[in-house]
Amino acid sequence: MMRINCPHCGKRDEIEFTWGGEAHLVRPLHPEELSDEQWASYLFMRQNPKGLHHERWCHTYGCGQWFNVIRDTQSHKITKISSINEAQGKDI
Repeated sequence: MMRINCPHCGKRDEIEFTWGGEAHLVRPLHPEELSDEQWASYLFMRQNPKGLHHERWCHTYGCGQWFNVIRDTQSHKITKISSINEAQGKDI
């Protein structure tokens, strides 16, 4: 089981958290102007890297806050965390 260091509560077991997908996605300002292909790309197309990946997590069964992590998808090692509003994470 992974231990995730919530930036608000400290280290907790993975079961307290909910994975929220790829981090730093920006919703289109005018979605009604997108073609069906562009809208589908925004909704469904995500990176699936082997290695470091920027992800969003929520401490669902704790403080309820969302935050970003950089996690290695092979080892599951989290190397950086940051609150939602921070541009850069801090080293673990």
